[in-house]
Amino acid sequence: MRLEGRLRDVPVFSFHLATTTLTSAASALFRPPDASSVPGLRHAECMTVMALGSPILSPARMQVRQLACFASWADERRLDAFLTDAPLGRTLASGWHVRLEFLRRWGRISEFDDLPESVGDVDPAEPVVAVTLARLRLSQLPRFIRWGKPVEELVRDHPGTTLALAATRPPRTVSTFSVWQTQREMTDMVHGRGLLPNARRHATAMVERERRDFHHEFTTLRFRALTESGSWQGRTNIVPSL
Repeated sequence: MRLEGRLRDVPVFSFHLATTTLTSAASALFRPPDASSVPGLRHAECMTVMALGSPILSPARMQVRQLACFASWADERRLDAFLTDAPLGRTLASGWHVRLEFLRRWGRISEFDDLPESVGDVDPAEPVVAVTLARLRLSQLPRFIRWGKPVEELVRDHPGTTLALAATRPPRTVSTFSVWQTQREMTDMVHGRGLLPNARRHATAMVERERRDFHHEFTTLRFRALTESGSWQGRTNIVPSL
């Protein structure tokens, strides 16, 4: 749902999902847009979609024609201009995207070092969108798979998510994107609370990560959804309350 006439002249984030051609996907992966080529763009991560919990050696693990893009913008007007005028923007506009207001950061990654840790308290009953972004240590890939895959399955099957997926740009960048009905359900999953089977998978994996880090850099970013547009695999109205 897009609310016309309410463009915000403040920084905004966006997350996009679109089906495209192999050529278009490869171009986005190897020549992603940047601030020098797109006015108002602060940073963009272009990746291919992965199904959470899928077998490591399977087509679902790297869906090359399914493009994901996570981006930071000076304001919504610049985002709209990109979606209208740029070839990649028009590709992304044909799919689904959500516009996001930053709430909280945990961990660090150099491209988003300017973000504060938090912008204030959030109602735990409010819907929330979570994005993780990491630069993997290739030497730690076997450990990352061993401890990460059970967490993928936990998030994928959690009744609190309305959409959960992963994305990658080989060889080092990995990301997850999840929409939660409430912030409380997300934080309960993170800390291993609740009655779900194997509820402590995420908390256990974080202990292992603290023992020996899987990544060069890692951050979890939390957002409030502002608007969503389009559809993804036949689905609309993915974010609760929009």
